[in-house]
Amino acid sequence: MLEVTDLRVKYDTIRVIHGVSLNVREGELVALIGANGAGKSTILKTLSGLLKPESGEILFNGQPIGGLACHKIVQQGIVQVPEGRQIFSKMTIKENLRLGAFLEVSRKRWEQNLERVFTLFPILKERYHQVAGTMSGGEQQMLAIGRALLSNPRLLLLDEPSMGLSPLMTEQVFDVLRTLKQEGITMLLVEQNAYDALEISDRTYILETGTITLEGDSRRLINDPGVKQAYLGGV
Repeated sequence: MLEVTDLRVKYDTIRVIHGVSLNVREGELVALIGANGAGKSTILKTLSGLLKPESGEILFNGQPIGGLACHKIVQQGIVQVPEGRQIFSKMTIKENLRLGAFLEVSRKRWEQNLERVFTLFPILKERYHQVAGTMSGGEQQMLAIGRALLSNPRLLLLDEPSMGLSPLMTEQVFDVLRTLKQEGITMLLVEQNAYDALEISDRTYILETGTITLEGDSRRLINDPGVKQAYLGGV
């Protein structure tokens, strides 16, 4: 579904992504892990059109999308849940969710998709008319994921969904990701919580200073001594 080949990305004159290649097959949940500053979020921003690649190729279902505008990429079916949630804090939950359904196909399926989101996140139904900024961080993360689902994503990009959340709320968010995976939604997950990312994903790429240094089946990597030492606290 997604094929990234020799991707290079710069901020001004400084290259931060150095020839990254990765792929995500339909129905997979693929994780991208690495230390702070490794370039994980930069890759997601490039895939979603927020940054322009310096070089390399990005194909989605065989079609080149590298350098397309953000709204064109959303129309292709790639939707991002951004780092830090990025909800509209002065708007209600309803208004935030409405913004996820701005495409014509999404508007036509509004009621159906909204009920699906309410099934995943009952708290959003209970507080439908509440101002989003008054919710807890975990509830806001649920809102951000729900908003993305209302866009009918074919590929869901998730940037650090557990950031700033309590262990209990993190567990709830990952339970939702497991449900989405069971439903067949294709996902690319950037996550600093390496153990949870490895545990939930089918395959994992490890990024260090803008370069993929290791990749493979997540079940294998979670038992790799080097991965344990570097990313799992030696556990």
